[in-house]
Amino acid sequence: MPEPAALLYGATGYTGRLVLAECLARGLRPILSGRSQEIAALAGTHGLESRVVGLDDPAALRRALQGVTAVLHCAGPFSRTSRPMADACLAARAHYLDITGEIGVFEALAARTDEARAAGVMLLPGTGFDVVPSDCLAAHLKARLPDATRLLLAFESSGGLSRGTATTMVENIARGGAVRRGGRIRPVPAGWKTIRMDLGTGPVAVTTLPWGDVATAWYSTGIPDIEVYTRTNAGMRAGLKATRYLGWLLASGPVQRLLKGRVRRGAPGPNDAARARGVSRIAGEVTNPAGVRARARLTGPEGYTMTARTAVAALRRTLAGGATPGFRTPSLAFGADFVLSIDGVIREDLD
Repeated sequence: MPEPAALLYGATGYTGRLVLAECLARGLRPILSGRSQEIAALAGTHGLESRVVGLDDPAALRRALQGVTAVLHCAGPFSRTSRPMADACLAARAHYLDITGEIGVFEALAARTDEARAAGVMLLPGTGFDVVPSDCLAAHLKARLPDATRLLLAFESSGGLSRGTATTMVENIARGGAVRRGGRIRPVPAGWKTIRMDLGTGPVAVTTLPWGDVATAWYSTGIPDIEVYTRTNAGMRAGLKATRYLGWLLASGPVQRLLKGRVRRGAPGPNDAARARGVSRIAGEVTNPAGVRARARLTGPEGYTMTARTAVAALRRTLAGGATPGFRTPSLAFGADFVLSIDGVIREDLD
């Protein structure tokens, strides 16, 4: 029987290159795929097979996935790229993994769980910093307080942003925020609420944002009320509130082109030194109707380093037979302790 084959789509991007390096370091030799001939050159450098194909050619994409056990999709923005890749994976019966953090993508893939089960395919988005550590922390807290009805998550990651992340932020700049209430995702204004939480170095100001866990934590825990926060300063909070009134302008074509042009002219992402110095911190708190609460924290490597490690760890488990067909979150696929298998991650229970 042939060895399970993995296909890495988007390996020439900033995060894709980090994922490829992690694959090679862990003994994985994936097929490299993407829309440009640069993929073939990159594959040749490492002695890997390449399959050049765009996401806009469904028939060719399905052919490219023949014989593939699992796809790790790293080419965003996933609001545009996840659907064609998921379609191809379902047709080719290849498991689908990606590194998105976009609420809309999680919800769209969750709606296809019956289709995925019928095809024997696992749909596992969010295998990076969005949302492995936070999702696993949420599941861990739910196990500590099974009747919890409210979940708060807060995070920070030092080092900087990649072009892909920045582009997604630009595209969503006028969409406001989101929380979950009564099991339903509800829109809230940008910068809706600021509280103080201890991420591990003392209480700091954190502000709501539409992070992927607003979607995924509901499937992982069943907790109906969910809010996600990130560390902010006064300038960031003022900027978020300004988008409430300038959203129409920021979403216009000329301004979007201007902002994306600035992103393209910037650095691809944090350099090796910045990633080595960087750290990520996540705090979580759950509360039940009686007011009893449980808290825990995670610390780990910088966000892009974390993404490479968690995505490849998820891919390896999938190739080893750890895939359950249907839509899955990281903790549903591999358990709340999955994140503890990642180098540099420490979890601390409080209370």
